[in-house]
Amino acid sequence: MYKTIKKITVVLLASALGFASAAKAEPLKEIKLDYAYYSPQSLVIKRNGWLEQEFKAQGVKISWVFSRGSNNSLEFLNSGASNFALTSGISALVARTNGQPVKAVYSFQWSEPSALVVTANSPIRAVADIKGRKVAATKGTDPYFFLLRTFDANSLKPSDVEIVHLQHPEGRTALEQGRVDVWAGLDPHMAAAQNGGARFVYRNPAFGLGAFLNTSESFLSEQPQAVRAVLKAYERARRWIVANPKQAAELVAEETKLPVEVIALQMGRYSFDRPVPGAAHIEAIKPVIPLLRQDGILRRNADVDGPLNTLIDARIAADVVAEK
Repeated sequence: MYKTIKKITVVLLASALGFASAAKAEPLKEIKLDYAYYSPQSLVIKRNGWLEQEFKAQGVKISWVFSRGSNNSLEFLNSGASNFALTSGISALVARTNGQPVKAVYSFQWSEPSALVVTANSPIRAVADIKGRKVAATKGTDPYFFLLRTFDANSLKPSDVEIVHLQHPEGRTALEQGRVDVWAGLDPHMAAAQNGGARFVYRNPAFGLGAFLNTSESFLSEQPQAVRAVLKAYERARRWIVANPKQAAELVAEETKLPVEVIALQMGRYSFDRPVPGAAHIEAIKPVIPLLRQDGILRRNADVDGPLNTLIDARIAADVVAEK
C-alpha cells in the first residue's frame, strides 16, 4: 500500500514539475501537425482552419504534413517535422519502448484495425489458404500487427508466407495488379478496394484497437496550452462527426478524392466514443506484445511494462472532453 502511494506521489510530482517547465519554454512560433486519411478528425480540422483561427491573434503559424501510416507519422514526430503524430496504439508503444519519448494524449477513434483482402476472383477462401502466398503489409502499422495476430489465431507463422513490405496504397495496387496474393489493408484504401469488388478473407472485430494522437514529452511539458488547443480542435471535430455523419463522409470524400460510398464503408468501421485514452486502450494492446517480441519488432529482453504504463497522459483530454 505504502509503495503504491509513494509511486503515485512520484508520478504526480513529476507531472507537476513537467507542466511547470512550460513557463520556461521559448515563445511558440509554429505548431506542426500531421493529417491522415485514416483520421477523419484531422481532415475536418485542417479543412475548416480551426487551429489557424485559434492561433492567428498570437501570430503562431500552423503547418501540416501528410502521413501515409503510423510509421510515417512517428518519423515526422521524431525528426521534428511535426509536433503531433496520428498512430495506432501499438505503434506508439513500440516507439516508446524503443526510446522515442512519445506520449498518447487523445484517442481519435477506435476501430477494426485491418482485414486480409483478396481480389474478387482469388482462389483463396480461408486463412489457411494464404500459406505459401505473397502478403503485402506495412511494417510498423496496425495492418502488420493485425497480420501477426491473424497468424497466431490460425496456427500459422510469418515464415509460412512471403511478406512484401509496401506502404498501404502500394499494397492495394500490388494486389490489384497480381503482384501479391493478399493484402493486409488499411482504410480508406481498403474500403476503396472493397467497393471495387475485392473481398475480405479474414476479419476479426475482437482485434479492435484505439488510435492515438501523440506528442513528445518535451512538447507536452513545455507547451501544455498548445496541446490543449489541439485537443479541443480534435474534440470539436469528433463531436461534429458524430452529429453529422453524412456531412462528415462528404467532407472526407472531398479531401481524399474518393467516392462518398467508399468513405461510408470506412467510417462505418470507426467508433468515436472513447476519446480519453485509458485502461481499455492499454488492455487492447497487451495481447500483441508477445507477438512483437517473436517477430523481433521488440527485443525479447526489452522492458515493455514501463513504456506501456507511462505511454498515456490523459489529463488534458479528460478536461477537454468533460467541457460542454
